[in-house]
Amino acid sequence: MKISIVIRTFNEERFLKYLLSGLQKQTIKDIEVIVVDSGSTDQTVEIARGFGARIIEIKPEEFSFGRSLNRGIEAASNELVVIASAHVFPVFPDWVESLTKPFEDPAIALTYGKQRGTSERFTKAGIPNTTKFSEKEIFNRWFPETSNPQQDHPFCNNANAAIRRILWLQQPYDETLTGLEDLAWAKGVLSQGYKIAYVAEAEIIHIHNESPRGVFNRYKREAMAFKNLYPEAHFNIYDFARMFLSNSFNDAWHAAKERCLLRFLPSILWFRWGQFWGTYQGYRQAVVWNWQLRQTYYYPRGTRSEPVDTRSVTPIHYDES
Repeated sequence: MKISIVIRTFNEERFLKYLLSGLQKQTIKDIEVIVVDSGSTDQTVEIARGFGARIIEIKPEEFSFGRSLNRGIEAASNELVVIASAHVFPVFPDWVESLTKPFEDPAIALTYGKQRGTSERFTKAGIPNTTKFSEKEIFNRWFPETSNPQQDHPFCNNANAAIRRILWLQQPYDETLTGLEDLAWAKGVLSQGYKIAYVAEAEIIHIHNESPRGVFNRYKREAMAFKNLYPEAHFNIYDFARMFLSNSFNDAWHAAKERCLLRFLPSILWFRWGQFWGTYQGYRQAVVWNWQLRQTYYYPRGTRSEPVDTRSVTPIHYDES
């Protein structure tokens, strides 16, 4: 099976090497690597070339998540296209194999895999344990331990996903959205009768080390996109207060169970405040998507699923070399 992978980058020299080295250790060896870079000023492009990746460059002022994906998938040679953020890396050597196996069903249009945050197990490889406690809670809820081969809703995430290129030719990614281009694409293919599969075995580590402003900006632009996709949706000041309080309490309760509440309480509060205040502001934003907003958002200077380790596959060993 031949696979193409599209990776979007901007100043990702610190973590891109882990994704690219993880790709070299996959059970599927025939992987075409395409890096779409939107103006990196560090060593990102040189690192990608060193791993044999094909580089496509776009100007920062032309960037949107949808446009960078469209440029990368347009250049792809293979029918199945894996999509990954530049700051993720696979846990297991069968990541690509697991993520693409559901496509044996011709009705599957899209798959996406499990995401987890950093942990102490990776610090020896030089990967800092930077994931905020609240973000780990989000990963545990949004990406459960059990696969779902036929999902009935459009939620997915392009940090760790795969699609059929032939369907992309019929429906490219929306280049005007400020985020959630993955949700919009999934919504479209579901409406045509295709299926989405969630693959828990296709696990990656997603490295976020955002400031409070970064968290606010991320959720604000995603709320702007969600309002575009679902104009009837609302998120008022009461929703903000309710969601901030309930999620902060939930995080604090789990942190107390793990005996780390005092350590993580400040980050729990500011993360959840940024998440839901950003969401509230995004719903109120009238969008004129211009270069100033791109600089702000892209170029800034359910029940909880308890993590379990049930796979018999040996994880990839990463080291600083």
